[in-house]
Amino acid sequence: MKWLKRVVIGLVATLIVASAGASMWFWFTPVGVNNYINKVTFQLAIDSPELLTYLGAIDNTPLDFHSGKLADYTREEEERSIAKLRDARAGLDAYGPEGLIGQELLTWKIAAWFFDDLLRQAELRYSGYRVNQISGVTVNMPQFLTDTHVIKNEKSVRRYLSRLREFGRVLRETHARVIDDRANGVIPPDFVIEKALVGMNKFIAGGADNSPLVTTLKPKLDELEDVDEAAAAAFINDATQLVSSEVIPGYKAIISLFESMLPEATHDAGIWRLPHGEAIYAANLRSNTTTQYSPEEIHATGLAEVDRIEGEMLDILDSQGVMGDSFAQRIRVLMDDPAHQFPNTDEGRAEMIAYLEAFDQKVMAIAADYFVTIPPQPLEIVRVPEYSQDSSPGGYYSGPALDGSRPGRFYINQKDTADNPRWTLPTLMIHEGSPGHHFQISTSQLIEGVPLLRRLSPFNAFSEGWALYSERIAKTDMGLYEDDPLGDLGRLQAEMFRAVRLVVDTGMHAKRWSREQAIEYMTAKTGMTNEEVTREIERYVVWPGQATAYKTGQLALLEMRKDTEDALGERFSLKDFHEAVLMNGAMPLDILKETMADWATSQ
Repeated sequence: MKWLKRVVIGLVATLIVASAGASMWFWFTPVGVNNYINKVTFQLAIDSPELLTYLGAIDNTPLDFHSGKLADYTREEEERSIAKLRDARAGLDAYGPEGLIGQELLTWKIAAWFFDDLLRQAELRYSGYRVNQISGVTVNMPQFLTDTHVIKNEKSVRRYLSRLREFGRVLRETHARVIDDRANGVIPPDFVIEKALVGMNKFIAGGADNSPLVTTLKPKLDELEDVDEAAAAAFINDATQLVSSEVIPGYKAIISLFESMLPEATHDAGIWRLPHGEAIYAANLRSNTTTQYSPEEIHATGLAEVDRIEGEMLDILDSQGVMGDSFAQRIRVLMDDPAHQFPNTDEGRAEMIAYLEAFDQKVMAIAADYFVTIPPQPLEIVRVPEYSQDSSPGGYYSGPALDGSRPGRFYINQKDTADNPRWTLPTLMIHEGSPGHHFQISTSQLIEGVPLLRRLSPFNAFSEGWALYSERIAKTDMGLYEDDPLGDLGRLQAEMFRAVRLVVDTGMHAKRWSREQAIEYMTAKTGMTNEEVTREIERYVVWPGQATAYKTGQLALLEMRKDTEDALGERFSLKDFHEAVLMNGAMPLDILKETMADWATSQ
């Protein structure tokens, strides 16, 4: 019956593409590069029930075959996935690039780069820390289950319970993978192990009854029309039992394993500490920046940008009469001023979110002056879940579902409202919301006539570069800080933050800076608290190269804009430039540069 299952899955995938607005394709005989890429994308995606749920195309429909399952996290499955990926990349060569033009040629280039990059990453088997303080199944899976798995009827509740049971299996498989990693020289630094232990212990400290996996279920059950009070109580009991028997033991096993690794761990921060560490970092930089820049080039760019931005910030501090013994201290004067803070209470948190919503409305009121396509998908502003706020960044964005069942969401960390004074919030809202991530990711979902891969924004430098570029145009083009010098200071502080990342990321992973050296540099150049900086630096330790994408992408977009303005002169239209960037979807920066040059010529 395996062949029948594959036929059914193929039909399901075809219908997913149709429901998402992409062109139809045939499972066994794809015609054309777009259809081939759709085919292999779904062949790969089908192995990840979590990805299918995130896309939101067929959950809770008659085609739903996955939303009671979680992916296979074993080494054997990883090997099978890599083999599929190799086959997919080899097959792409039968469809181009010879003979292709226009969007089909662009699609081929993007897909080839994407598959090549996945293979570069996958073939470095022992290249990172599978469980750490900010990512991995012990951190990501609970939020996936509570925030992404949609509960809308009794059947979806039962699928949620099935996934709780599956979570136990995933934890056991992950435990085995960490043992294998350890045997191959991959042990996290001591401070990463310590922070991961804090997070895992905290997650299970309240027992099954108080687990977020149980407590977040009850209000969802209260809203269901087909679940009465008795059935809801039975579901809560089932969830509690599953967390007690499957989830908590899985966490305890990984906790015990991490405790046993701690005496073996060193304090070195950089990825160079692992076998083949230099190759790992080179591949990570290539993947995250989508450029050929070396660590030395990125480091030098960061230092130059830090100097420029510091000068502009000092000008504002001087004009506002903000004094202090050092640059960092002067920033702290403003950060710590109660006049700029929301109360650290539930009322204060609600007031902060209302402020963000009002600012977003202000942006949207003028957005049509700068953008052709305004995304119709709604944007929600919500608090980072309390159970994950200790290890989460100040804010992050989660894109809408392709079928419209879930809006775009800007999550803001409200553990301590003092972390986000009022004058810093406009730039955070622009970056995560409009016209930053929400415009870029939502707009990419609207693109027609291209394979789904091009609508999913899988290129970090493009996505984060666009969000940081959006912060800049809020000042230079949209005039949002004309009467708000402190808001402009917040913009510069956010840009400084990204420039410093270029320095400390390459510092630790290529120049062998210590964790403490990176913390000292970042504190001096941003004015952030030691706790905030430590959390950031430790994030860069476990995600080598990721933090370099933001500034690299922004600088690339600014350079492309200047080149386009120079080429077109008075014919240059900012709205059309933005449309050309966004409505082609995310892509590697090197390919984007070629694409925008061709677009300028066509104008």
